[in-house]
Amino acid sequence: MTEPIWNKFLTERDKAVFGTSGYGARQGFGKRPALLVIDVNYAFCDERPMPILESIKRWRNSCGEDAWVAMPYLKQLIEKAHEKGIPVIYTTGVRRADNWDNGSWSWKNSRSAEDCGNRPNTNIDGNEIVAEIAPGPQDIVIYKQKPSGFFGTNMTSYLTLLGCDSVIVTGTTTSGCVRATVLDAFSLNYRISLAEEGCFDRSQASHAINLCDMNAKYADVVKTSEVLEFFDGLPSGQFDLPKGAPVEKHPSKR
Repeated sequence: MTEPIWNKFLTERDKAVFGTSGYGARQGFGKRPALLVIDVNYAFCDERPMPILESIKRWRNSCGEDAWVAMPYLKQLIEKAHEKGIPVIYTTGVRRADNWDNGSWSWKNSRSAEDCGNRPNTNIDGNEIVAEIAPGPQDIVIYKQKPSGFFGTNMTSYLTLLGCDSVIVTGTTTSGCVRATVLDAFSLNYRISLAEEGCFDRSQASHAINLCDMNAKYADVVKTSEVLEFFDGLPSGQFDLPKGAPVEKHPSKR
């Protein structure tokens, strides 16, 4: 059996604590899941695979190559969800053109002013979801301004409308917006699984340790193949999804 990705970062004391404390029990999947794709946009991925130290010169929040390692896994999950009629809900950011609503994001990063508008010499909006996994007409896109996909958004009301009892969480960053979304979902008593290969971060250590912590207390970290197998076993067409119209950019981004 393959060791968890986080084991190489744990001390022997840490391993013993997790082994005897009772944390990390498997909660299992729910019966009516939604697939959440958190912030897989150009600001976090760049337009193509690049070494992270090069990519962050262009996009300060980029996760570099690790974003593109995750992309095939995300595509598999999204395609299987579409095949089975499982809701796919994307999140991405939104800002005023003057960046006034950046708020507390401005306090901990000296490059936050770069978030205004498109990249120099490109027509790309950093909040646009990357084309390789772009939302389909039946998918839902939630625009947010803080880490959690739930905070200040319609996420909970949409999950209620869909009758979801659980979420499969993917995207970025594992230590930031993914974790914040997981904690809010946990607080609302959803069953939560994370597709390990479908999550990524700019810091490999933060990625691994946050997966460890979420697996211990809030969610099941599972292989993407296990999620795909779970999706396969669900009945098709159990959700009343949007009928489907071409997805337009958010009004403030036109």
